[in-house]
Amino acid sequence: MKNLLTDIAGVRVGHADDAAVASGVTAILFDHPAVASIDVRGGGPGTREEAALALQNTVDAIDGITLSGGSALGLDAAGGVQAFLAEQGRGFRIRDAVIPIVPGAICFDLLNGGNKAWGRFPPYRDLGYAAATAAGSEFRLGSVGAGMGATTANVKGGLGSASAVTDDGVNVAALAVVNAVGSVMVGDGPWFWAAPFEIGGEYGGRGLPPSFDPDMLKARLKGGQDANSAENTTLAVVVTDAVLTKPQTRRLAMIAQTGMARAIYPVHAPLDGDVVFAAATGEKPIDPLFGLTELGMLAANVLARAIARGVHSATALPFLGALPSWKERFG
Repeated sequence: MKNLLTDIAGVRVGHADDAAVASGVTAILFDHPAVASIDVRGGGPGTREEAALALQNTVDAIDGITLSGGSALGLDAAGGVQAFLAEQGRGFRIRDAVIPIVPGAICFDLLNGGNKAWGRFPPYRDLGYAAATAAGSEFRLGSVGAGMGATTANVKGGLGSASAVTDDGVNVAALAVVNAVGSVMVGDGPWFWAAPFEIGGEYGGRGLPPSFDPDMLKARLKGGQDANSAENTTLAVVVTDAVLTKPQTRRLAMIAQTGMARAIYPVHAPLDGDVVFAAATGEKPIDPLFGLTELGMLAANVLARAIARGVHSATALPFLGALPSWKERFG
């Protein structure tokens, strides 16, 4: 186990980013179509192919997922991932036509100091293709891919991942891009809200504070009173090797959303665009009631851990006034 999304067999992850632009793309590819759905809780989401994942609609399996910076301009990234998959002959077949199914979601990182004067077309389609080309079983965490330009209320955001196994041997893993309007830390830190779920000191081993005071429970919001719904979101992908139907993957995504509430304070606000994709590769049968409940419980735990790992692994952007990283502040 690598404690990564790629602990699920048949899942590959790749990043592509541009340090000068301070933005990037992360591609999640499935070796075989995966049953998938989505749960959206934030008030300002930006998604692609969300309607295809609705339970009443025809397509129930996808070929990949794209996460990107760039706000709405970053939705082009999925086109690059589609191009890569089309070259491999992957996609939904209608007679001789083959259409790769690649949902996506974006976060806002256009005001982080990077050079966004890219000319007529933004770079995200090309970054999407590069991220898909780079996809493999190993990938970096922190300020990479879609997490390159991410921030939180008080420290640099980033991309994290974590995994776990149920008592019956079913695997579940999460990947998160943390660009939240709120904070992942209790008060001004160094403690993570997700501390109770930490395994093996994976995000510093600081635990929770010995006691809580009222100041720790005050909202710490990126931008303060000037916060804007377009500027913030946490994007997450939860994948399992269980056999699930499309409605069951929706339920998994819904339960996994509680992991955001365990790791970010506040969360699911009008100022956020929080999205969880859930996908199942269909290798291991589970009980549809208790088994799915246990799987959802672990999915929420690994999502909370992935969020904290993303911030713990991040590095500050090299621009004047950039937010410090957690490690810069607390070692």
